[in-house]
Parts: sequence; structure tokens; C-alpha cells
Amino acid sequence: MSSVKQFQVTFDCAEPERVARFWCEVLGYVVPPPPKGYATWGDFDHSLPSEDQGRWFACIDPSGVGPRLFFQRVPEGKAAKNRLHLDVRVGTGLTGDERLAALEAECARLIALGAVRVRLLRAGGDNESCLVMQDIEGNEFCLD
Repeated sequence: MSSVKQFQVTFDCAEPERVARFWCEVLGYVVPPPPKGYATWGDFDHSLPSEDQGRWFACIDPSGVGPRLFFQRVPEGKAAKNRLHLDVRVGTGLTGDERLAALEAECARLIALGAVRVRLLRAGGDNESCLVMQDIEGNEFCLD
């Protein structure tokens, strides 16, 4: 049996490019080069039939380690809590006040990009503190 070597994470959203560019800023990802024969993604997009323009966008980890993120336009809005979410690892190896300071600093940076702070989940038992947030279209994620 063969094992999976790569995967991508797909987001359903209303504005694929806007959400993709937000996640580029969050994760340090980049927009890949446009298809061969096109100077920009805008040029490529304008070559598509009008009903397909702006339908999807993607971003990649420039180091090639993280998964590709794909954003596709869907007609329906977000209606419930995500069944899957990303944990953005900003406090790895930190504990207590040092961890909280790192989470709060990243939270402030992401709020400036349009994210929303939902709540702080304080450390308890085996778990360290994390911050629950929402991206610019309301998708939950955690600063961990």
C-alpha cells in the first residue's frame, strides 16, 4: 500500500484571492508563479470565461514543506463552526507568561490583517494556552 506524500488544504469561501492573501500573511506563504504564458495571475484570470473569473486562488509554502492552500468560491456562506481548523504554531516550546506574550503579539498582528479574536483558552492539565481566532471570512483557527 502506498502512503500519501503530499496534500493540500482547501477552503470554501466567498472571495478566494482575498482569503488566500490573508493566509499568505499569516503563514509566510507566497502566491505561486502564474501559468506559463501569463505575466500575472490577473492576466490568467481575465483569460477565463467571466463565470470562472475569481473562482479560485492558491498559495504555497516557499520552503516546500507545508501543504498547498487552495481557496474556492462557493455560493453559500459559512453557517456553523468548522469541523476542521488550522493551528498556527507560534508558541511551540513556550510556557506560562512567555507563551501568552507570544500568542498575544501574534494575535495583535493578525487583528491588523482583519482577523478576529474569539477567546483565550488558558492552560490546564496537559494543555498549554491557545487563542481561538477567526480569519477574514469567519473560519476558526487557533494560535497555539
